[in-house]
Amino acid sequence: MSGSHDSTASTDSTAPTTASAASTAPVALVTGGNRGIGREVCRQLAGLDHLVLLTARSLKAAEKAAAELGTSVVPVQLDVTSEDDRQRVAREVRDRFGRLDVLVNNAAIAYDTWQRAVSADLDVVREAAETNLYGPWRLTQTLLPLLRASRRGRVVNVSSGAASLADMGAGTPAYATTKVALNALTRMLAAELRADGILVNSVCPGWVDTDMGGPGGRPVADGAAGVVWAATLPGGGPTGGFFRDGVRVEW
Repeated sequence: MSGSHDSTASTDSTAPTTASAASTAPVALVTGGNRGIGREVCRQLAGLDHLVLLTARSLKAAEKAAAELGTSVVPVQLDVTSEDDRQRVAREVRDRFGRLDVLVNNAAIAYDTWQRAVSADLDVVREAAETNLYGPWRLTQTLLPLLRASRRGRVVNVSSGAASLADMGAGTPAYATTKVALNALTRMLAAELRADGILVNSVCPGWVDTDMGGPGGRPVADGAAGVVWAATLPGGGPTGGFFRDGVRVEW
């Protein structure tokens, strides 16, 4: 998720012309949607006839990315660490669409390859937790009434193989521990929302060639496809799981 928080951004950040489309099209909100996996998830969901709310901390960055993806992708300014932003977006979605069908918690920071747990700067870990854990947790809570208003609510938490305890080793303590906690949140939310028909899953996109993942990874489209798979699961699909490419990953 790139760009700085823009406190002067207009609150009217979803285009009125899209409201009528929401009556039939599934409405999806993707955090950190202006680049990398998030941007590709937006593109693929739009290709599956979703109306996509592409969010970024900077409205300008969201607008630029959305303009490149077509008219069914709407730019929205959202810093997941900001209570004001979360509440504003919830109001906008409620007023324009009345529901939210898909929430993709993709925004993440601090892939701290330079750190080790024995010497980690815990301020870095704390900052990572604000975006990687508390951000999606608070956003899900805020948007939950809208997800419940959907007939097919789906929540996808974009996780990482670095969060698999089965394979965990040294390094990236801020990123790995916050993604482990995000996986735990997935399990709890899935159990608590099962009765509402809301499916909640974690997805590891794998090592993908993005700004965060670095060169040498697989194509972004391949990593995003697993996220889109979880976002479009049919009723009765799996919930409370950890997946890569639609296949379960060990916790």
